[in-house]
Amino acid sequence: MEYVTAVPHPRSEAAAPVRSGRRSLALALLCGALGAAVTLLSTRQRWAEGTATVAGGAFPLTAKGSDVTGVPAALAIVGLAALVAVFAVRRAGRLVVSGLLALSGAGIVAAALVSASDTSALDDKAAQASGDTSATVAALSHTGWPYVAAAGGALILLAGLLALRYGNLWPAMSGRYERGAERPRRKATPADPERPEEIWKALDRGEDPTGA
Repeated sequence: MEYVTAVPHPRSEAAAPVRSGRRSLALALLCGALGAAVTLLSTRQRWAEGTATVAGGAFPLTAKGSDVTGVPAALAIVGLAALVAVFAVRRAGRLVVSGLLALSGAGIVAAALVSASDTSALDDKAAQASGDTSATVAALSHTGWPYVAAAGGALILLAGLLALRYGNLWPAMSGRYERGAERPRRKATPADPERPEEIWKALDRGEDPTGA
């Protein structure tokens, strides 16, 4: 009679961390790249709109995300750089870069949500259009693009959290890229006995000019 044991096979135990590392790596790359793309795209869209009174008439005004705040776009670029740098460092350096990646995502979320109801950019445009520094915007409305930017930041934040949790299982750049490949030393060639100047140079270097 054969008995079935519940003891896991050693190979399956060794393969489990590898599978977790590959899955988390793929998910982090997808979230980081997609989050940065969404954030950068949303900052180019219209976040707010309204009207200003100019010469007795209503003048329409709009403000893009980049007009309202430059923080999300800047942090998206930082997040992309950190996502790439994760593979160039190891151990403590990887933890630091992973933390920077997560903080970039959190900063995007915070900046986008705070700026979702901001009116200063439109007020500045109203003052420029009317020539009155005290001019304000009427019929003000906001779009949903700031929340799209916040969603992109959340994806970058998730990529950073994955890097913090599973980064030790991810591959790193080869050591030859970090230190530079060592060039093999050129073997000294024996001096040509028919050229006296080569013989004297070999003797100065402490070499046997005969090549023996």
